[in-house]
Amino acid sequence: MRGRSLVEVADLRVHAGERTLLDGISFGLDAGERLGLIGESGSGKSLTALSLMGLLPEPLRASGRIALDGVRGNLVDLGEREWSRLRGDDLAMVFQEPMTALNPLMKVGNQVAEVIALHDPGVGRRERRTAVLDLLASVNLPDPPRIARSYPHELSGGQRQRVLIAIAMANRPRVLICDEPSTALDVTTAAQILELIDTTVREHDTALLMITHDLAVVSQLCERVLVMRSGAIVESGPIGEVFGDPRDPYTRSLLDASRLDPGTSAAGAHQSAGAPVFNEHPDPLVSVRGLGRTYRGSRSSLLRPAEPVHALAEASFDIGTGQRFGVVGESGSGKSTLIRLLCALDTPTEGSIRVGGREIVGARERDLRQFRRDVSIVFQDPMGSLDPRMTVGDIVAEPLSQPSDRSDRVAQMLVAVGLEPDMAGRYPHQFSGGQRQRISIARALITAPKILVADEPVSALDVSVRAQVLDLLAGLVADYQLTLLLVSHDLAVVRHVCEVVAVMHRGRIVECGPTEEVYERPRDPYTARLIDSAPKLAVPDA
Repeated sequence: MRGRSLVEVADLRVHAGERTLLDGISFGLDAGERLGLIGESGSGKSLTALSLMGLLPEPLRASGRIALDGVRGNLVDLGEREWSRLRGDDLAMVFQEPMTALNPLMKVGNQVAEVIALHDPGVGRRERRTAVLDLLASVNLPDPPRIARSYPHELSGGQRQRVLIAIAMANRPRVLICDEPSTALDVTTAAQILELIDTTVREHDTALLMITHDLAVVSQLCERVLVMRSGAIVESGPIGEVFGDPRDPYTRSLLDASRLDPGTSAAGAHQSAGAPVFNEHPDPLVSVRGLGRTYRGSRSSLLRPAEPVHALAEASFDIGTGQRFGVVGESGSGKSTLIRLLCALDTPTEGSIRVGGREIVGARERDLRQFRRDVSIVFQDPMGSLDPRMTVGDIVAEPLSQPSDRSDRVAQMLVAVGLEPDMAGRYPHQFSGGQRQRISIARALITAPKILVADEPVSALDVSVRAQVLDLLAGLVADYQLTLLLVSHDLAVVRHVCEVVAVMHRGRIVECGPTEEVYERPRDPYTARLIDSAPKLAVPDA
């Protein structure tokens, strides 16, 4: 503890009618302290943050006490006018998804300038413009004048998150609240954002409340941690004490689930010459040779032709029957393009794809019927891929062509993925995220496919649920003798499940081989950078 208390929260409760969402939350935050708040979805982390910012939506109601050093009275009782004076000057927040926090119809520079003008109306237009460019430069955005003229959709996810940090720090608040600021980002971009947050709060001696489900992030960034479950704090203390010797069983379960190792330090990696065909197999189930996909780009002007976009180039690899093959890479690396081609959802510009000895590139739709029965897909967002108007039984049975024994088959598959047969009559919204992903897996397996394609199947799930779903996938692959193609931007996920991994960067496979070999001795600098960028759970001495 640093001594001078900046924020004191005592017996904070949040109610939705008769239902209690937060139950007696109490903690303090010292000036300049970095405090982590961890827990799964629904634990109350975000509600705690919104309460501290006076941003609880209707009809939620808060009670208890929130005290801020230098501000008289209980913040819980403040009206919107008083809260608006505190936000920006004393309290600021960086949200998880910048596209929902930024105005899509307003240029970035104007959004930063608006915050400055709101809290310091005496600043002239020229001074304000200079301040905007200085702020954008301070968060390491390239070419601040161009960024200032851009709309949010013209920036990358990492750039948008940097803009949010610039807006949050515009008036040098005493407290910065970050709610899952790196969850939606690729591993290297996330590492850069976390480093930026760390540097920024240290430079300005700003108190930080870091809200996340990622224990590794908290272990690297924070001094103290609060563990939340079901609207209550179940454990708190210094990082070394809580992570090194957890008292609560829930904390221990979170730590166990977080020990998916992304890899060791990759220092000393060197460029691999690489073979033209990766993971070559004498009798492959899937054989890809020289696969490429080029899209027509958009025109930059009427006088200049459209530039082609090379989404995938010269991909060659084999997947043996029963292998667990992982593909890892950041957004824009070509993973999604590769998956669409392998599932015959798009046509390559060049190259060949043979599955079970049959060429699928250029095949007629009627010739692809057996292929579509042999290949099933589990998507990233289960809620987006499940029809909310259909019961679970109808969703799982939908791929079946013969409805005669559908109820028995559905019940069998629900049991196989760890659900109860009587859940078949419910609807998707009545299930948790992890349960919905189990439903997606049941639907994918009901046709008895030979190949299961899992596209970012756990990226939307909490850490403990993620581990459960990954273990389920691994078990089902073994039980049903499936060949698995797992796609992810998370190195730890691929390492946990797959025996072979291909690393993609800018539309090319830069490295491929046995998973442990690639992770322990990466040959390509990009692979080394991915491994080094992944947050690792560090437990300091108590």
